[in-house]
Amino acid sequence: MAASCPLPVTPDLPTLRAKLQGLLQFLRDALSISNAHTVDFYTESVWEELVDLPPETVLAALRKSASETEALPSETRPLVEAEWEAGENQKAVEFMNMKKSHEVQAMSELISSIADYYGIKQVIDLGSGKGYLSSFLSLKYGLKVYGIDSSNTNTHGAEERNRKLKKHWKLCHAQSRLDVNGLALKMAKERKVKNKVKNKADTEEVFNNSPTNQEKMPTSAILPDFSGSVISNIRNQMETLHSQPHQKENLCFENSFSLINLLPINAVEPTSSQQIPNRETSEANKERRKMTSKSSESNIYSPLTSFITADSELHDIIKDLEDCLMVGLHTCGDLAPNTLRIFTSNSEIKGVCSVGCCYHLLSEEFENQHKERTQEKWGFPMCHYLKEERWCCGRNARMSACLALERVAAGQGLPTESLFYRAVLQDIIKDCYGITKCDRHVGKIYSKCSSFLDYVRRSLKKLGLDESKLPEKIIMNYYEKYKPRMNELEAFNMLKVVLAPCIETLILLDRLCYLKEQEDIAWSALVKLFDPVKSPRCYAVIALKKQQ
Repeated sequence: MAASCPLPVTPDLPTLRAKLQGLLQFLRDALSISNAHTVDFYTESVWEELVDLPPETVLAALRKSASETEALPSETRPLVEAEWEAGENQKAVEFMNMKKSHEVQAMSELISSIADYYGIKQVIDLGSGKGYLSSFLSLKYGLKVYGIDSSNTNTHGAEERNRKLKKHWKLCHAQSRLDVNGLALKMAKERKVKNKVKNKADTEEVFNNSPTNQEKMPTSAILPDFSGSVISNIRNQMETLHSQPHQKENLCFENSFSLINLLPINAVEPTSSQQIPNRETSEANKERRKMTSKSSESNIYSPLTSFITADSELHDIIKDLEDCLMVGLHTCGDLAPNTLRIFTSNSEIKGVCSVGCCYHLLSEEFENQHKERTQEKWGFPMCHYLKEERWCCGRNARMSACLALERVAAGQGLPTESLFYRAVLQDIIKDCYGITKCDRHVGKIYSKCSSFLDYVRRSLKKLGLDESKLPEKIIMNYYEKYKPRMNELEAFNMLKVVLAPCIETLILLDRLCYLKEQEDIAWSALVKLFDPVKSPRCYAVIALKKQQ
């Protein structure tokens, strides 16, 4: 285990509210950019209305700002960041793509560490989907996992996938044992060959020099010596094999922050893992390893189908509910805030680790206030401060919060040409068909098209419009008209990308403030779990309750 060092102290509620206040002050001027839709970029003269600067000036400023941000030391960047050494690269990740594998391994290691520390063996995975995280937690860490998803198709698919994964897992561990046994056999043969000549010579010498003592000679004198380095090497190989599923004993963050140094003094019981005698620790590890070795043979992952709301009764869904952790990897829309509400309202749930996504699917309390509202619990806002401010982001702003700044910075840029095609198409539809709003969507046609002309023809057909009334010349005139202004769209979309982390931070701080407002929460933080280039939704909301 690496050396421990204290986790940075998380801001208290007044500090977070002050940060929210400053963020709102900035967003009051910038939110209109985030809420503007690129489809209407030319039809509603968005650039002239909201920016009205040369696009080259804006792009140059953004590039300069990006280079300066990259040069900042890590301690000046907002939010708590946390990472740890990569764990064992189990063969099970072959069932996932690279992005999912990265997420599942990182999150499962964190969850297992929290579960180990608190002595919890039950985990509830909300929005479990295809069951990747649930399966990994059960197979690698021996946890009893209930994966709950609203889709019956996902539940049945997860069951079948877990069955195949268990079979694959057994083969992997069998192969690992064979590798170790093969190593032992190879070493034994080498040692036997090496000693054969020596043993033969020693035996002949004994017979020649002491014929009367032939029958008294111990067996060990003519057998290879396995009591030294050979046995030691084999034992080390076996211990390594069995210890791999649990290389870490405590919750570790960046630079191996240990959980005992991470929590406030009133968050845990006085006895820490560091105070447990070595013998007891050893026995505890043996028991845990025994449980893990049996995990592949017992079905400790149970996929369930249920639509989860903030008022869902877990006892009605899970009959043997006990002290547990609640987790969610990429819980869509309102499921992420509802996960936190369920956590705070159920005494059995001792900790939560939630990574949300699909912010555009969040319900907003102060959006469309002219409509009659029957909903009582909304996805946003959650905390008292934003409720008092009656703050509303808007759907387009929440959609832009899903943009990945780090991916753009890493060269995985925005699809500027496809966005340009769509914006010009909208102007064609408005001028030639008199339509400003349409219920139908063009969808992902761009990748199938060979040119702008082909794109317009296909799109009009999909929208149910007569494309034959538009000759090729008229279509290409629109293209030539807006082609010189394509850099305006590029600059505007870069502005939206730069503003995306502000909207996401607002949503995440809202959730963190909600947790800080609860009296029984011992510790809570925003933690950067994943590489943002691999996984744009990289922040987790983590909270732990006080020990009773």
